[in-house]
Amino acid sequence: MAPLRAASIAAAVLVIGCGLGAPARAVEEPPGLLHRSWPFAGVFGHFDDAAAQRGLQIYREVCSNCHSLKYISFRNLAELGYSDDEIKAIAAEAQVTDGPNDQGEMYQRPGRPTDTFPAPFANEQAARAANGGALPPDLSLITKARAGGADYVYSLLQGYREPPAGETGPAGTYYNIYFPGHWIAMPPPLSANQVTYADGTEATLEQEAADVASFLTWTAEPTLEIRKQTGLKVMLFLIVLTALFYATKRRIWAQAH
Repeated sequence: MAPLRAASIAAAVLVIGCGLGAPARAVEEPPGLLHRSWPFAGVFGHFDDAAAQRGLQIYREVCSNCHSLKYISFRNLAELGYSDDEIKAIAAEAQVTDGPNDQGEMYQRPGRPTDTFPAPFANEQAARAANGGALPPDLSLITKARAGGADYVYSLLQGYREPPAGETGPAGTYYNIYFPGHWIAMPPPLSANQVTYADGTEATLEQEAADVASFLTWTAEPTLEIRKQTGLKVMLFLIVLTALFYATKRRIWAQAH
């Protein structure tokens, strides 16, 4: 669970993307974000494992070409309902750099459940060289880094439009109505039927955006359900304790009066 503990304290300011992106400082929530009733919202909220699994599928098939999830291990997928065998199979599809070997050389091997999701590029310089100078951010904490959280991700992925007449942005940028400043360095990452969902769900753009937002909310706070359950237990304990203290106080002071 070390990657998860690291995720909870890592300081990162990221820009969501499944194509090209660039780091940016956190800003106020853009006006008019699309809002959705998320199952993980509220005191009794919980993750929709099916939606998060679909989001993982999109990440693996689309987003992982440019973006990493460096704070998430394959074994953490057990929290989304995957069996040990499924996790081993998912991990084995990834190639992980390991070593050095007896000859002092690094080598590639199939992933293991204990490995974190491998980055698509060897280093920052390689990532920039492959993306026209832009650095695709790690997505582990994106819903924590951006105002609006899951709604921001959900909106941004659906926000690409043709720019207003006469308006042009910097070279290599795209117009997005939900991005602060509107011009973003990543091309539209999703479209309807971008993936064929393993569970047969219709892959509309809205559905894809919602599933990605659900998955990235989980990566940003995998322990959300535990935190909420613990909080409820603590509140119940405090209520009972307060009642006991009050009853004890009345009993003691009743004789004094």
